[in-house]
Amino acid sequence: MTHLLLTNPYIIVIALDFSKAFDTVRHHTLLDKIAQLDLPDHIYNWLVNFFNGRSHQTKYGNVMSALKSISTRIFQGSAIGPASFVVNGSVSDGIDLLKYADDTYLITPAVNVESRSTELSHVTEWAKRNNLKLNLAKSHEIIFVDRKRKHKVPEPVEIPLLQRDKVIKTLGITITNGLTVSPHVQSVIASCAQVLYALRVLRAHGL
Repeated sequence: MTHLLLTNPYIIVIALDFSKAFDTVRHHTLLDKIAQLDLPDHIYNWLVNFFNGRSHQTKYGNVMSALKSISTRIFQGSAIGPASFVVNGSVSDGIDLLKYADDTYLITPAVNVESRSTELSHVTEWAKRNNLKLNLAKSHEIIFVDRKRKHKVPEPVEIPLLQRDKVIKTLGITITNGLTVSPHVQSVIASCAQVLYALRVLRAHGL
């Protein structure tokens, strides 16, 4: 972000939200993409074995349902789960795509601002082909700027259904559109103060 701001008045980041992302990835589509990676054959065969033959069963009281085979879903809690989801991805030239598990971010410099809507349409179509659904109502847009610039540049027109924020939380860290983490620091301090107060109350009661 700081590198891009050296040559752009602002940077647009769109945090994409996919509905039930981990639960809808098709195994055969994922394995086709993994096959295109430079992996040893025995590793690829191990992954095929990992995803094949999965089934689900539900127990209610003393009644057990029949086994239902599973052909979609990334298995959360497994070490291979987040990396498998990251394999899915597509983006146009001039726009960066950053992913961590199912957290996906489109980074668009000001010079390519007019391509935002086109790229969102591209991602929407890609999602449909991959059995995913892009939820624009839960996606967010934030415009990062360099506060040291003397002249303000007009912000781009908002995209319908896409909420524009001044603060974003990514990987547990709250960052403002001016690239500061003050709200995050304040939140941590407030949380620590609450814990210390609780400890003082417990100590006062002899615990």
